[in-house]
This record gives sequence, C-alpha cells and structure tokens, in this order.
Amino acid sequence: MEPQAQSDPAVGHVTHRVVVLALAGLLPFELGIPHRIFGRAKDPAGRPLYEILTCGLAPGPVPTDADFAIHVEHGPDLLATADTVVVPASYELGPVHEHGRLTAELAGALAHIRPGTRLVSICTGGYVLAAAGYLDGRRATTHWASADHFQRMFPAVRVDPDVLYTDDGDVLTSAGVAAGIDLCLHIVRRDHGAAVANEVARRTVVPPHRDGGQAQFIERPVPQPQLASTAAARAWVLDRLHEPLRLSDLARQEAVSVRTFTRRFREESGVSPGQWILGQRVERARRLLERTELPMEQVAREAGFGTAQSLRKHVQAALGVSPTAYRRTFREAGAVPGPTSLPHSDGPSVDARPAH
Repeated sequence: MEPQAQSDPAVGHVTHRVVVLALAGLLPFELGIPHRIFGRAKDPAGRPLYEILTCGLAPGPVPTDADFAIHVEHGPDLLATADTVVVPASYELGPVHEHGRLTAELAGALAHIRPGTRLVSICTGGYVLAAAGYLDGRRATTHWASADHFQRMFPAVRVDPDVLYTDDGDVLTSAGVAAGIDLCLHIVRRDHGAAVANEVARRTVVPPHRDGGQAQFIERPVPQPQLASTAAARAWVLDRLHEPLRLSDLARQEAVSVRTFTRRFREESGVSPGQWILGQRVERARRLLERTELPMEQVAREAGFGTAQSLRKHVQAALGVSPTAYRRTFREAGAVPGPTSLPHSDGPSVDARPAH
C-alpha cells in the first residue's frame, strides 16, 4: 500500500511527510541524508514535494557517535503522522543488536506508526525494522560488515549482502552509509520520476545511479594485473541497447573468452552481464516514456526489448507498473515526440533475466 500524501498549509499544496527517527548513538551523516535528498525534491513550480521532520524516543537531546548531540523537538507521537518513516543507523541499539528484540520504549514508539506507512532503513537501522518484525519473509540488506550477524539474528529475513538497497514496496532497506543516498534517490525516482531525482542528484553532486552493489566495497584479494576493466564493453553496449546483444559480442570487445569476461564483469559490477544489460534497457525505456510520446512499439525497439509485450513484461517486473501507467504518472510536462535515441547513462542493476 502506497502512503497517503498530506496537505501542508505552509506550502499550499499536497506534500508527503517523511519522519526520521533519531535514536541514541546515531550517525549524523546518515541522519542528514533524508533531509538533504527529500528536501531538494521540487515540483515544476519549485515547491517542495516532501516535508521532512525528525523525532526521538522523547523530545530533547539525542547523543550521536560524534562529539556533539542533536536537539530533537518532537517525540515518538510524530510517527503517527508520517507517510514514510526513516530509521538511520545507530551504534547504541543495545538489545536490538545483541538479542534481536526491541526495548519497551522503542516498541512503544514504533506502535505509533500507522498501517500502510512506508518504512525505510539506512545501514544498521534495518536491525530496528527486523526486530519489529517488519522484515520477516522479505528481502533486505544492511552494511556488508553486519550482514552475517544480521542474518543470524533474524533468520526470517532474506538478507542480500551484495546490493546497495532493496525495494519491497512499502519496506525499503539500504546498505551502509552513502548507500542511504542511493536509496533516497531511488524513492524520489519512484515517487516522482527520473527527471526530479536527477535534478536532486545534480544539486547534491552525486551520481543519479551507481552500478553494481556492495560487492565492490568488500575487501577481497587483489585481482591479478591482467584482469582489465570491462568498461569498454559496457560503453559499447550503451551505444547498442536497441540491438540484439550476445555475451560473445561483449567478450570480444575485451578480447577474452566468454567465461573470463563473465567472471570479470561480475567481480567489477556485482551482477551478471545479462542483469546489467536489462537494467540499462529498463532505464532507457523509463527515459523514453518520461520524455517522449513515442508509441509503445517504438519505445520497445529503442530500449532493446523488441516488442511492446516484452517491454510491458520487463517494465512491470522492474517498476511494479505498466509502461502506460508509468508514462501517465511521470511523463514530463510538455514532452514532444523525441529523437530515436537519448543520451546514454549508466542505470540501476535489475535482478532479472536478460531481454534477449
């Protein structure tokens, strides 16, 4: 269930309220991520699309992992007004981290959250959601260094230690620290489209997307010197998304065998070549749907899906809506029939089969 927007008298239009739960021992950097990303999201008239507020288990000072505390104006009753609740990481989770159970005070705070509220965690903030049972049976992630402990503590959660974030509809989790930026940008993109998210990313001076997942940040033995980057093959693909692509074609760009190329690609990007190509095609389709009025058959051809039926299948799987519904919601105002191709940029990896 998608959260319900609220009318904010201060700005005179409908906004979405994000409430950030500040817990003792929190990381100031992660606390600031929702305020920075959601706070920069504007509609075409320049009005804020989100209202961001912070609460604690009680009003007053909240200690951080730095040499200063923050002063929080609101107590936990503010959670009852939230459309989205964000739980950043904390280094003082106590029983939540050690035994997988909520304290009475934290359980009482979370009880204010209305059914249907979207729940988001950053880094080890996922321990709070898991201890409350929100992640049971769901795919989730956390900082790679905590992933094994997280899985042992919460066996009912399907922990994916390799991704930057997970999206299970009304519950989303991110990996460590800066991955919270990736997740918040993803939420803005999901709520308001790529154009708004890209503008937020530009103002924040961060990339709109990051390829791969946490795998690229986990310490591993240094690869052999002859293992060169697969960047040339990826650049080659981005110029040919509308064409049928074979793994052997990509391997040929790097002058290696298919087996060697596949291993290198996964080591560098965290996903298979097929998954990466599918992600790029979905992103190309999104931009065409948002920025042009091209017929669905042509969008499908330009994005490399071949047919409108294949386009529908993969867009529905990746975005949770049909291409028609996505265009109706997110197409930029005043879009006109566009060129047969758009500038290329790396997009998110999608855990799905290749389109061809």
